[in-house]
Amino acid sequence: MRIVISEFMDEGAVARLAARHDTVYDAGLVDRPEDLRRRLAAADALIVRNRTQVNADLLAAAPRLRVVGRLGVGLDNIDTDACGARRVAVIPATGANARAVAEYVICAAMLLLRGAYASAADVANGGWPRAALSGGREIGGKTLGVVGFGSIGRLVARLGGALGMRVVGFDTQIAATDPAWKDEGVEPASLDALLAGAEVVTLHVPLCDATRHLIDAGRLAQMKRGAVLINTARGGVVDEAALAAALGSGHLGGAALDVFEREPLPAASPLAGCPNLLLTPHVAGITLESNARVSALVAEGVEAVLGGAHAAG
Repeated sequence: MRIVISEFMDEGAVARLAARHDTVYDAGLVDRPEDLRRRLAAADALIVRNRTQVNADLLAAAPRLRVVGRLGVGLDNIDTDACGARRVAVIPATGANARAVAEYVICAAMLLLRGAYASAADVANGGWPRAALSGGREIGGKTLGVVGFGSIGRLVARLGGALGMRVVGFDTQIAATDPAWKDEGVEPASLDALLAGAEVVTLHVPLCDATRHLIDAGRLAQMKRGAVLINTARGGVVDEAALAAALGSGHLGGAALDVFEREPLPAASPLAGCPNLLLTPHVAGITLESNARVSALVAEGVEAVLGGAHAAG
């Protein structure tokens, strides 16, 4: 069986696959589409992250393909309908990077609320901005609003609760009477109520028509003055121009974005130069530990499909 891996993967998982299969591992293939298509001509499996666009056109270049492994959980770069029509299995790494994302969210919330950690250069140069930085806020006792109550949202809620936060949640797919809310110590709320009452709002929803620009100018205006917003879900969930305006006006106390409508973020983005803004390049779910877990889980799933396909053949 031939496996093509077009983006970075834990070396240990790659080695395990290579020991049993004809494995092509090239983390730069995603940036060489013609080379990728050529490699896929004889491939039984493809393993990707979030940049490789697995669409009908790419599938047409891979007549033998039986499975696509996704080193992550979001599937917006994979045409699942086209895969289904071709009977190509899709294996995401469900749950494997939840801890990494949840820790990122809590860390970002603490950084933004405290507001003291950008002073290293000033202090090193003889400055002493003690008075200016004495208005930071503690995370304990604050209300955490979790928008999207899947595995990552629930873990964020758990960590927030352990730090003494009151946690409220919103999810259109989970009824207010569902025991999951009580099990996690979370109060279900409408989106409007959540935004109006939370000092920290964190987003954990997929990108679809219903969630595109879910957080727009109107919803940003609903948030408490001084509240902070964290997005580790998908960039299109937040209207970036509206967010820039809310930060610039001082209505929001800060924001942390790990995902963007266009990645990499364009140089002319309205976010450039915004105050109290943390930007990271889609790495919330990537740590040494999570990469090993994600890679191992996807490798196992891909091999299971290939083993079944081989047996069926």
